[in-house]
Amino acid sequence: MISTTLHPKQKNESLAETKRLTLRFFQLEDENDLHQILGDEETMRFSEPAFHPEQTRRFLTDFCIAKHGAIAAVQKETEKVIGYLLFREDAAEVYEMGWFFNRQYWGKGYAQEACRALLRYAFTACRAHRVFAETIDGNRCVRLMRRLAMKPEGVLRKHIRDNKGNWADMILYGILKEEWQEETAQKTDAYISTFRMEEFL
Repeated sequence: MISTTLHPKQKNESLAETKRLTLRFFQLEDENDLHQILGDEETMRFSEPAFHPEQTRRFLTDFCIAKHGAIAAVQKETEKVIGYLLFREDAAEVYEMGWFFNRQYWGKGYAQEACRALLRYAFTACRAHRVFAETIDGNRCVRLMRRLAMKPEGVLRKHIRDNKGNWADMILYGILKEEWQEETAQKTDAYISTFRMEEFL
């Protein structure tokens, strides 16, 4: 049950910033950039089938904007949305996160940069107790989950169909606030340059 909702104070106000990225809520103007992500078959290979344009439009308005269910990762240099970050409260003080990035920007560290900022936002601004992520078995994003100090929490066998309709295992990773605090205390996060607290209603 989602008990709270995040609201930006202003349309373009950032939730968090890194050296190369701004994290903010989605806007109607992001439709084309979002479709380049969700409409790409390779990007969506371990998820549902690639979106068609109308599906992206509805998803943007009904979920990303109306429900603030996702956060945009915007490249500062170009002001282009290059990443989609799922971020929602699954239960009291427990948040789910996930991510898809424009395939042209893979292998450049953007996903890790954005996810570290999102975890900081979750545990600091949102006062989260736990953050978790799910993925289908075989997805290389598991490596990023481990880099983020997330721990394996279980496998749901043949729990979800992949984008080809085949049953696949769902793998669950999570991190607790005290684990995140320990991780950040052990090494300086070179990615985070600034961070702004948001009102959490």
